[in-house]
Amino acid sequence: MATSATTSTTNLDVNSIVTQLMAVERRPINQLDTREAGFQAQLSAYGSIKGAVSGFQTALQGLNSVAKFQALKATVSDASVLTASTTSIAAAGTYAVEVTSLAQAQKLIATGQTSLTDAIGTGATTTISFDLGSISGGTFTAYDANTGTGGSYTGATFTSQGGTAKTLTIDSSNNTLAGIRDAINVAQLGVTATLVNDGSATPYRMALSSDNPGAANSMKITVSGDAAIANLLGYDPAAGQNLAETVSARNANLKVDGVAVSKSTNTVSDVIQGVTLTLNKETAVNTPVTLSVTRDTTTLNNSISAFVKAYNDVSGVLNTLSAYDPATKTGAILQGDSTVRTLQTQLRTLLNTATGNSSSALRTLTDIGITIQPDGKLAVNPTKLDRTISGNFNEIATLFTGDKGYLSSFDTWIKSVLSNNGALAGRTDGIGQTITDIGRRRDALENRLLAIEKRYRAQFTALDVMLSSMNRTSVFLTQQLSQLSNLG
Repeated sequence: MATSATTSTTNLDVNSIVTQLMAVERRPINQLDTREAGFQAQLSAYGSIKGAVSGFQTALQGLNSVAKFQALKATVSDASVLTASTTSIAAAGTYAVEVTSLAQAQKLIATGQTSLTDAIGTGATTTISFDLGSISGGTFTAYDANTGTGGSYTGATFTSQGGTAKTLTIDSSNNTLAGIRDAINVAQLGVTATLVNDGSATPYRMALSSDNPGAANSMKITVSGDAAIANLLGYDPAAGQNLAETVSARNANLKVDGVAVSKSTNTVSDVIQGVTLTLNKETAVNTPVTLSVTRDTTTLNNSISAFVKAYNDVSGVLNTLSAYDPATKTGAILQGDSTVRTLQTQLRTLLNTATGNSSSALRTLTDIGITIQPDGKLAVNPTKLDRTISGNFNEIATLFTGDKGYLSSFDTWIKSVLSNNGALAGRTDGIGQTITDIGRRRDALENRLLAIEKRYRAQFTALDVMLSSMNRTSVFLTQQLSQLSNLG
């Protein structure tokens, strides 16, 4: 009987075998990767908590002022006449305000020049001195813009403010109209110089304006040196006046509940305590506007709502990261975490702790209608809050912003939580160290696997060579046996 021979080889697929064996060997590393991913997720979750607590801190800093919780608002019957703003020291009330004149700054104008850049005078060193003070007595002839006449005093008296007059020097380097203007402005003398073109044959005229309004800010200009500059700018309300006054310095004059008040500016902050008035125009004679200062319940409600939202944002993050879903029977990444539970307990304790002002009718958030819900968040009872605002408006600020108020207590807690040795830092440092340790163990295993893979490849390559040799021998013997069979 003939024996059939095969010529196929039995070489091994070394790469496939080694790959499968190494997949088994890599299981400890895969387990380390899974553990590391879990710790990385925890680290990210704690980063979210830290961000939420930092956001809570920022929100509280924006609220930590009496004005946010004890605000008043000012309402004016005619805002075109004046506007008003309040601070926390204002008192509720109604005032009649009559504006009889607005404060204004003195303005002077010089005679015209033919050029902005032609030299004025000889260039001799000249000192210009500016003194500010009050003009009284005498007769004033109003300036007539059509004829360019008037704007001068006769028999008046100038009384300096008492400060030292400010000076500047003009010489051949700047004795032009533009040069003098620039020198005055650079020197910051309390006076501003501008140039006006009136379209005449000598169109360029220097205009000087006191930087501040008020009757005590009138100018006296003394020029020592070049006569041409003195003839241009010399100005003494009690003597010679080479400039014309186009606008007189004047105080703001008003009446508050019939009391006459005179101020140097149109912004008046020291007449009604805690109220700043900005005067815009004069009222008709004996026709005052009404200023009402009332409690700003809208701002107070907004401040309380901002506090509740900021707290709920933190509570919401802690709840989400530690939640358990009974439907899927899965927990969030920090479900059951002791640090999260501690933070949640601390927050609730702070909310339930009475403030330090034992004499106040308001000592807890519950007293003003803010309660803790089953999920740990806060909710506001609008009806109770409005009733509390009506009856205890001034005490609400103490509840939140006092030395031992809620904002102070929460700020202390936040600083503790976020400190370098606080709860979050300790937990994240521990997780970070664990991740580092996992990395070291993985590196060691990876190095070990390199040696294992090298050994596997060597062993199975040798086995493949041996099997190949045996296969060739088998083929040879099969051929020999076939030949013997044919001979028979």
